[in-house]
Amino acid sequence: MTESTEKKTRAAELADEVRESAKSGQEAAREALSKFRSTIDEAIRERRETIREDSALHSLRKTIVDAAIELADELNTARYEFHRSIIHTAERGLSKPDD
Repeated sequence: MTESTEKKTRAAELADEVRESAKSGQEAAREALSKFRSTIDEAIRERRETIREDSALHSLRKTIVDAAIELADELNTARYEFHRSIIHTAERGLSKPDD
């Protein structure tokens, strides 16, 4: 195999790894959003009858805000892991000696 072909093959491997990292990040974000939606749906179902009371409304708001903070935390974690993975992949690609 020629050096040019080997470099193209390695570049394709790195691109595949980046795509896999992106896919993993998307899945983590999808799971976080699903969890957030479920928390909101459950909170509303539990308080549907008592929502007219101020204390119930305050409780619902608190549940929603807590869920949003957890969602943001999970999305940030997913983003961090994605960036870390890309950097790690790039470092491996750049540090691999050309034979």
